[in-house]
Amino acid sequence: MSVGHYENFPVGSILLPRRMRKAVHAIYHFARYADDVADEGDKSADERLAELAHLAKELDTIRDGGIPAMPMMRKLADTIARHQLPLQPFYDLLSAFSQDVVKHRYQDFAELMDYCRRSANPVGRLMLALYGENDQRSLAMSDGICTALQLINFWQDVAIDWQKGRVYLPQTDLDKYRIREGQIAGKDPTGLWRPMMLHQVERTRKMLQAGAPLGKKLKGRLGLELRLIIMGGERILKKLHDSGGDVFRQRPVLTWKDWLYMIWRAVRAK
Repeated sequence: MSVGHYENFPVGSILLPRRMRKAVHAIYHFARYADDVADEGDKSADERLAELAHLAKELDTIRDGGIPAMPMMRKLADTIARHQLPLQPFYDLLSAFSQDVVKHRYQDFAELMDYCRRSANPVGRLMLALYGENDQRSLAMSDGICTALQLINFWQDVAIDWQKGRVYLPQTDLDKYRIREGQIAGKDPTGLWRPMMLHQVERTRKMLQAGAPLGKKLKGRLGLELRLIIMGGERILKKLHDSGGDVFRQRPVLTWKDWLYMIWRAVRAK
């Protein structure tokens, strides 16, 4: 469910209820466009921030009952009205994407969690709103799942993010385990790299497990979709654990064998 890393965004999935697919596409296109504004192309930071601010003004227009100028935003406005979606998750996404433009290091885990609250959790909350599930327990479990999935993406993409000038591993953890950024640049998993990464894996696993009951609480296709997403996260965490967090030699990914196992388990767990 992370919009910054689209492996987990259930766009166009045949498992999604048909009534949700058009709305999910509209949400995805907004998130994809905004994320690309923050990350892709050769625009300056000021140009990126200005374009994201323009999207925020388009949201203001929707909030105030007006008609947005951008066709993409008009489709989003229709989706928001049709399904009575909250606007705050869209503002939160823009806040996170704007942060991506200017912030490339995170001092501690609390800072990283705050980023995930705005970059990942809004997607899960919007999906629940589309499904008509808005109780606080479901929202809390969704937040746990979405934050865990975002963190999993960070851990498996340490080397990729370094090439973009970003380090999502908390600086306090790097200091605690006496790891310097030069070790990331040199793709060096020696020293205390393994215990540092296993620490990240373990607390992410606990977060994912805490939210996992939502996969059984939601019925039908969405529940099955969510169980598959959760199991995908679990498999990546297992691969990270088994490799000792050595994401430099091989970034952990899901194989067809993983998918067969996940589908078998997801169907049995309903």
